[in-house]
Amino acid sequence: MHMADALIAPAVAGTMYAASAAAATYSVKKVRLENDIKKIPLMGVMSAFVFATQMINFSIPGTGSSGHLCGGLLLSILLGPYAGFLSMISILVIQSLLFADGGLLALGSNIWNMAFYGCFVGYLLVYRPMVKRSMKNGRIALACVLGSVVSLQLGAFSVTLETLISGITALSFGQFLMLMQPIHLAIGTMEGLITAAVVIFIKNTRPELLNNNEAKNRVSFKQTLFILSVVVILIGGGLSLAASGAPDGLEWSIQKLTGDTEIEPENKYMNAVKAAEGIQEKTAVLPDYAFEDSESLLGTSFSGIFGSAVVAFICIGCAFLFKFFKKRDNIQEKP
Repeated sequence: MHMADALIAPAVAGTMYAASAAAATYSVKKVRLENDIKKIPLMGVMSAFVFATQMINFSIPGTGSSGHLCGGLLLSILLGPYAGFLSMISILVIQSLLFADGGLLALGSNIWNMAFYGCFVGYLLVYRPMVKRSMKNGRIALACVLGSVVSLQLGAFSVTLETLISGITALSFGQFLMLMQPIHLAIGTMEGLITAAVVIFIKNTRPELLNNNEAKNRVSFKQTLFILSVVVILIGGGLSLAASGAPDGLEWSIQKLTGDTEIEPENKYMNAVKAAEGIQEKTAVLPDYAFEDSESLLGTSFSGIFGSAVVAFICIGCAFLFKFFKKRDNIQEKP
């Protein structure tokens, strides 16, 4: 659901940047109040996991479309909504800057559409109330599916609304909406099942990470992180090669309306779009998750492993930065 710059007007892009920045600022304040040192490595590993799994597009049978994990709900279940939201921001920023996946002008919108709803709606309003009293596997699976579906439905609606407000004439709002919502219903269901599988694995190995102590720990915390790290490498470096080449839900919807997966920017927005693209051309070391001017599959494998490592490094680094500021504030407050 990564929006390209051609889909959004600069004024709308600025508004969405401001909204996402406000949510991020509040999340930073909340994260700095937490004091769980084990969350730091988990934040890095799970962010890398989400980055890697986003590279695997799964086919939606009978449609010619594909989808991938967004990951906001999963990160929120394991890290809490605030750390989860910040982790999603790091993933989306790295995807935009290093891999030109999602427009730089549209980054604020992508953060809102793909991260905000999963972390603050799918988790807080759907998942957490459903599993508050019971962490049975069936209940977890149902909560994950419903949380993912609601999050993606809201994200898909936001995309269509943002293009409408932007005055994108190539996309009819009514027709675009009728394509976006059903296809993301299917994608949301698949994402929910993937999320449930990961959460149930964590529940059976380290249940305290879910604030639940009913099950007996079977694997140490370090072993759990090691297993997840190996999975990240296998997914990013191996399974990513088997990703579906079909257009994702957003591209598929655009193609149904225009005959192409991409549209030309409106003439009045051309300068802003070109400026954003110019920045990405300089920062994207692996555009489209491949070596430049090469069709080698090694580019995809390298992109998966390299991107996951960068995301993990940034998340862990920022987490330590938050703790450092907290400690300094505590010192200053002492009489």
